[in-house]
Amino acid sequence: MTVALPRLEELVLVHDLPIAAAARLDLLLERFATDPQAPTTVTAPREGADVHVADSLVALEVPVVREARRIADLGAGAGVPGLVLALALPEATVSLVESVGKKCDFMARTAEAMGLTNATPVARRAEDWPDGIGVHDLVTARALAPLTALVEYAAPLLQEGGHLCAWKGQRDPGEEADGAAAAEATGMALVEVRAVRPWPGVEARHLHVFCKISPTPPRFPRRPGMARKRPIVATS
Repeated sequence: MTVALPRLEELVLVHDLPIAAAARLDLLLERFATDPQAPTTVTAPREGADVHVADSLVALEVPVVREARRIADLGAGAGVPGLVLALALPEATVSLVESVGKKCDFMARTAEAMGLTNATPVARRAEDWPDGIGVHDLVTARALAPLTALVEYAAPLLQEGGHLCAWKGQRDPGEEADGAAAAEATGMALVEVRAVRPWPGVEARHLHVFCKISPTPPRFPRRPGMARKRPIVATS
């Protein structure tokens, strides 16, 4: 048990989760604090309760996130938000897509310790995962890449009618314009940019939600790395 447990109990109640979920989230934070292989710089449990857990759970304010049943969390890293959402949404299956094997190993051990049977690491890049094409109703991405790349990564993985939920900080008109250009090119459309406040005192935080409205053109996904090296950008 960590000093973060009271804060975690508060969070699960706010998001209408079983109170028992707090202890399992506490275990996640304990592993961040004690496992030398934990791939995160935020290891203090009390800080992690906000930065890791609250920031993940805030996505439950978006109805399409709560309703999702097949989720791909891209660049899953330490398992945030993927492991947190897997706990919050037990009827969903969550693929933790991460190209670094050591991070996948950490997530696999942590999912087992948390008793999660609905979260599975996938040691692939989003652009090089043929089994993931067209089968998800939600893609999540937090602290991963600019919007233009996130939209391009997500579109091939989504069913039509599926959604991308991307965590971002301060709004950037240039980044958003490029994201809109990528959406137009890949069969996606912006649904909303939702201002959220995961914890008191947090600076600007936004969830960008896109919907797949038409089939993704066959030229996507491009080769790994191309979405960053040659991004789709808005034309002036």
